[in-house]
Formats: sequence, structure tokens, C-alpha cells
Amino acid sequence: HPPTPSQRDHPTQAWAGIGGPPTTRPAGHMGDKDVTMADRDQGAKLRHLQRLLYRKSPYADPDAFQPGAECMEFLREQCKVLVIGAGGLGCEILKDLALSGFTDIHVIDMDTIDVTNLNRQFLFRQGDVGKPKAEVAAAFINKRLGHMGVKVTPYCGKIQDRDETFYRQFNIIVAGLDNIAARRWINATLHDMVDRSAGEPDLATSIPLLDGGTEGFKGQARVIVPFATSCFDCSLDSFPPQVNYPMCTIAETPRLPEHCIEYTLVVLWDKAFPGRKVNTDSPADMKWICEQAQERAETFGISGVTYQLTMGVVKRIIPAIASTNALIAAAVCGEALKIGTYCAPMLETYMMYMGQTGVYTHTFLYEKKLDCMVCAGTVLTLKRPRSSTLQQLLDALGDHPSYQLKRPSISGTRGMVFIQNPKPLREQHEYKLPQSLEELVKADPPVFDEGEELTVTDPTLPSKLRLRVEFDA
Repeated sequence: HPPTPSQRDHPTQAWAGIGGPPTTRPAGHMGDKDVTMADRDQGAKLRHLQRLLYRKSPYADPDAFQPGAECMEFLREQCKVLVIGAGGLGCEILKDLALSGFTDIHVIDMDTIDVTNLNRQFLFRQGDVGKPKAEVAAAFINKRLGHMGVKVTPYCGKIQDRDETFYRQFNIIVAGLDNIAARRWINATLHDMVDRSAGEPDLATSIPLLDGGTEGFKGQARVIVPFATSCFDCSLDSFPPQVNYPMCTIAETPRLPEHCIEYTLVVLWDKAFPGRKVNTDSPADMKWICEQAQERAETFGISGVTYQLTMGVVKRIIPAIASTNALIAAAVCGEALKIGTYCAPMLETYMMYMGQTGVYTHTFLYEKKLDCMVCAGTVLTLKRPRSSTLQQLLDALGDHPSYQLKRPSISGTRGMVFIQNPKPLREQHEYKLPQSLEELVKADPPVFDEGEELTVTDPTLPSKLRLRVEFDA
């Protein structure tokens, strides 16, 4: 039962229903035979939750928030949370969730621990190098907070390898990812999972996605409720393009240490190891690239090629700041607690943090994009000249800030327009790439019809896109 006002003045009584009273008597004292140190620790740790969940709040929606034992029970015994990513941000998120009252936590990550992770990913130790991040992080939390009823279940592998059944089991999903492609994939997957059998999306089937991201001293926290709020792709065009160095510069006139590293990665690696891709998680591969880049830098009188910089260029890494990770993790975990209990209004819907010269934050409602290819449900319209080639159309789908597709394949009512994989099928369609769209439409038979709705698939998205190509007048 919720504590009465008089009980709030006597913490020993107020928290008696959860894990025993936080008495100051030592364990094993006469009359305390059934109260262990773990029980006492658990009661003390949950005190802050009792203060939030056992009282009415002037900020909470009175129709949604029902303070009391049932609210606490749902949080601790029924609410199931998935954390995507166990890196710098993911470690902070796991710790914060476990200390915020969540007990059924799951984590998925495909990476193994590198020695460079140890300075900020505090759940890992020197002896963990080479082991899966998800397994080590889960074991650490379970060992430290298992007596609180916390259980973290690890999964090693790509999020794309899990089907919808896996994701449907969770009440909340928290993403601590470091790349846009994975964010887009989980965002689109959660939207695809919403029941739309009655025509309109059934918001009761939406699983909230809490997205956190950091970049040096900058960070963001975001709440995405499929079809109720804007989605990740609604803001896709706000991300700056990835920096790529011109080949002519890195090959002929390198001026920066980054140019030497990029040349080693793009040119020298293929010559030395034809047919084998660089394993960016392999210390041996990274050491080879670093040493070759240092030799090239010496030839051109360039200094500054280090192992750390090599890692940054090859993996497109921006240095991580532990304090930024901590701040953003706290923000998204606070939102998880609010969504899981309704104890306060959730963030609407985006919080940005800028810490380069001070502490600056700004919160605003990110509006839905009316033509978003994930949550708007509309047919994408792309205007192209009739003289534009099929290759240029594919490039436009990749370069357009609102689409940013990686390897798009296109099909229509007449069959496949172009397919990327497998290689034998791609080769059968490559003859179309230099042909103009007008030639493809007027071919006998036509490859596709002018104005028809085409279907586009891409590795960055779990579902198909609907596309209509309009010719410029």
C-alpha cells in the first residue's frame, strides 16, 4: 500500500513493503534474523523510487499515473527493456537502468572489447579484451546488482539478424548506437511492427524507442513513439554528410595525416591483401595500416600519424567523452522511467546538449515530415530529367539527404529494373545503367512504365519503399 503522510516521516515504516526496512541495525542483530544485508541494501536503493511512485504528482497525467504498489510492481517485475549497443553510451545506459528500478534488461551488441575501449567503457577490464561486449557488460551488472533482482540478458550479433518476434517482447527499446544505418533500421522496424489492419496505426501496439547519441562534447536524447511522434528518418536530412577525401588528393598530394591513412586503407591494403577486407576490430590489421601510413607520411614530410588517429579514420570515429555519455544516458533512462510508469510527462521530443564551451541544452518538439518514407506512408516522388541514366537515378537515391540509401534495388510491375545482389543477377542488369530513363520507358518491351509506382529495397531499411519517378518537363 502507498505510505500515508505520517509514514513518510518514518522511513522505516514507509519502505517496509519493499525488501525490508532500511534499518541501521547490523545484520544478524537479535530480532533481525530474517533481514539480510542484501535486503537492507535493496530497501535503501529503492527509497528514491518509492518517493516517485508512491505519491501523487502535480506534473503527471492523473488519468495515466496511478501511484502505488502496482506501479512499482510493473516497473520491477513486468517491464522488459532492450538496450541496443554496449559501448561507451551503452555501458552508462545499462548502469542507469539497473539503478532506476528496471530489473528485466536485455542488451544486444555485435562488437568485441578492444583495449582502446577501457578508458571510458567502465564495465570492462583488461582481462576482458577480445570478449563480446554484451556478455561482459551483462555479467558485470548481474554480479554487482544481482541482489537487487536485476538480470541482464546478453545477445551477441547484429540487430538486423533478429526478427520481429524478438523485438515484440519488449516494452521499451533504448538505443545507444554510434551509426546512422543501425538507427534507421530499428526505427523502420518498430514502425513496421505497428498494427495497421484497421487502416490507421494502432498506437497501443507501438513500442517506444529512446535514442541517445554523442559526438565529442555534443549529444542528443530523443523519444520516438511510432506514428505518434516524428521518427528518426524525419530528421535524416539534418545529419551532415560523411567526410570523404578526394582520391587525387590522397594519392598525389597528401597534406594531412588523415590523407596517408586513407590512402593506405583504400590503395595499399588491396595491393597487399587482395580479396580480404579490413577487420577494423583486429589489432593486427590496424597496426599494419598505422605503420604503412607512418611510412607514407615520412615520405611527404607529414607528422601526426598515430594508432589512435588511424582507428578514428578507419572507423570514422569521433573521440568519445565519458561525461557526455553519462549525461545523455541519464536523459534517456529518465525518459524510460517516465514512459514505464507515467510518473511525469515524457520529453517532447528532442533534447540537444552542447558542451564545448559550457553547458547548453535545448529541448524542442521535432515535427513530423509530411513526406517521410517511414512514418508518412506516402509514395516517394523523385523528379528526374528524361535524359538521366539509371545509374544517376540510383546515385540520387543515395545522395538525396532525405533518402541516403546505400545499395538500392528497384523493381516494377514488369519485373526487376535493377538488382544489387547476388552478383550474377546484378551482372545481368548492368547493361541498363548507362541507359537513359526515357530509353528504359520506351524500350520494347518497356523496363518500366512512365509514372508507375516502383518498389525500392535497401540494406538500411527492413521494408520496401514505394517510389514514383516523375520526368521534368
